[in-house]
Formats: sequence, structure tokens, C-alpha cells
Amino acid sequence: MEYTIEHTIFHLADELGPELVVHISDVKTGLKAILVIDNTAAGPAMGGIRMSSEVTTVEVARLARSMTMKNAMARLPHGGGKSGIIADPALPNREALIRAFAGKIRHIIEYIPGPDMGTSETDMAYIRDEIGRAVGLPRVVGGIPLDEIGSTGFGVAISAEVAAEFADLDLKGARLTVEGFGAVGKHAARFLTEKGVVLIAASDSKGTIYDPGGLDVRELINVKNATGSVLNYRDGEKLHSTDLFNISTDILVPAALPDVITESNADVLDAKLIIEGANIPATLDAEDQLYERGVLCIPDFVANAGGVITASVEYHGGTEKQAFEKVEATVKNNTREMLELSRKEGVTPRKAAESIARHRVVKAMSYRK
Repeated sequence: MEYTIEHTIFHLADELGPELVVHISDVKTGLKAILVIDNTAAGPAMGGIRMSSEVTTVEVARLARSMTMKNAMARLPHGGGKSGIIADPALPNREALIRAFAGKIRHIIEYIPGPDMGTSETDMAYIRDEIGRAVGLPRVVGGIPLDEIGSTGFGVAISAEVAAEFADLDLKGARLTVEGFGAVGKHAARFLTEKGVVLIAASDSKGTIYDPGGLDVRELINVKNATGSVLNYRDGEKLHSTDLFNISTDILVPAALPDVITESNADVLDAKLIIEGANIPATLDAEDQLYERGVLCIPDFVANAGGVITASVEYHGGTEKQAFEKVEATVKNNTREMLELSRKEGVTPRKAAESIARHRVVKAMSYRK
């Protein structure tokens, strides 16, 4: 095994971290992977494994910092970390790659892996089998399956409910568009429509389905699960994936890839409220631009904390019911605290949230030698 540091991430380093950057390879399986442990002042780092042929060290480092902020905002006894396996999730030797990765991080005990884009509860079961630690496990081995229960999407809906007050938006009848109708997006849509929101458009890698009169969310979920794409929904207009950002809406939930909202489209997005269901779905410059336009944007590490909160509850022996209760209380309180500080100080929601989270991390660091 060979460890190297990619110098291009040094510009991301500050007094919080990262503490460790590791490049991992395995000749036998062809594994190429990255692990970034950003900060462990509050406890062992908890964060998901992203599997993508395009994942980079810089992306993993950004995601690891987001986990530090997320766990601090949620007051979890964990620091932030993230990992990436550079591979197509559809590869036939997927299990071998997952098990090889687990073996390589066996002795990096300050990192607790969980699922992320491209990985699943099944993968976490393989990892636990190899090294005895993972979260987001299947029920049959005592886990709380994040994708099945939709706790991240639930937290997104809770955050939207609070944020709507600050955006002078009535959720009943509000139009919703979801970029990335997958593990997070479909559950966010489900929980939001239960609050009276109307889903008018949803996208995946194959395209966008659009109906201004409203889509049947449960049927759309069934179609997505059965066929793999929202484009197989019976009604609605079929568009390109990127066309979703041209649709006028009240609430936009980006719930898939990083950096889909940039300076190139932030000036034309027609939405009142953006709830970041994905990790780092918008660039910082884009968020600043949206703020100047009066679009309220709730940052990822506040809005999508439901998954890691559930993972922490699982790791510490809690139940699914306790997880949902903790997600609701934590996300609700954090969204309100952040937006009240944002309004008071006249800064973006992200800057307000980072101020709160950074203070907590620095305080935790003060107790260390």
C-alpha cells in the first residue's frame, strides 16, 4: 500500500484541517481511492464513501470539511471525514473493490465509513464484515438503512419547512423541482408533498420529467425504482437533465452531483428557496450570487444532516424512531438558528452556519493537547 499527498489540496488547509490525506491503491483489484480525515476534535471522523469514476482528491477534501461542519452543527460526537473510490459503481468487481478498500483502512481507526453517492447499505455490510466498523448497515445486521427510510430527505423537508417562514413562502401549493431523483431526492419529494408541496419536475441522469399540474410522487418513485429513470413516468413532458434548472419553481432541491449550481446558471435560476440535499451542490460564488438576488439558499451541511445524524444514532445503539426524532429536532433548530443569525448579521446562510459550526469545532479542539 502506498500513501501520497496531492499538493493541490494544500490551499484548502486551515487551522481546522485536514489532519490526514491518503491515496490508496491495490494492484490485485485495481482499486484507486482517496481518504481525507478533516478534523477529529469532537470524536472519530464519520463520513461516507463516494464511488465515482470522476471523484477527485479536492472533491473529497471539500466533502470532508462539509462533514466537519455538519457533525459540529448537529452536535454529534464525531469529526468530519470522507472517502472516494475512483470507479464506476456499475463495475462487475464492485464487491472486491469495496472489500479491498476496507482492508486498506483497517488500521485508520479514526475514520468510520458510511454510504454516499454510488455506495449502499450492502457495501457497508461488506466493510463491517472486513473491519468491524461501518454505519448505514442493513436491518438484518442491526443497522438503520438510510436509503430505505429516507432520513436525509426527511431532514431536507424539515429544513424547508423552517426556511419557508424566512422566505415568506406558504408550503401548501408551493411548486417543487428536484435535481437528482435518487436516494435523497425521492424521499425529499415524498416528505415535502406530505406537507402540501406540489412536485412539478424531477430529473436523473437520463433526463427530466415535467408537469406544471403536478407529478404523482408515489407513482414516480415506483417508476424510478422499477425502470431506473423518471423518463418512464406515464405523463408529463420529457426534457434534458439540465433543463430542470430552466423551470420556474418555488423550491429547488439539488440532490445529486456536486457543483451543479454555478455562476453560469445562478443568475437565471427562478426559485425562491433552494434546499441543498446533495453535498456541495453549489459553488460558493453561486451561493453569494443567489443571496444578492434574494434567493434563500440553505447550505448542505445544515439541510442534509439527517443521514449522518441517523448514522450516529445507529452507531451508538439507538433506534429508527430515536433517529427520526433527533433529525427533526436538530435540523429544525439548526436551520432556525442559522437563518436568525444570517438575518441579524446580514450575511449568507452559509457564512452564518459556518460561524456557528467553526466556533464549536474550535471549542472542541481547545480540550486537546
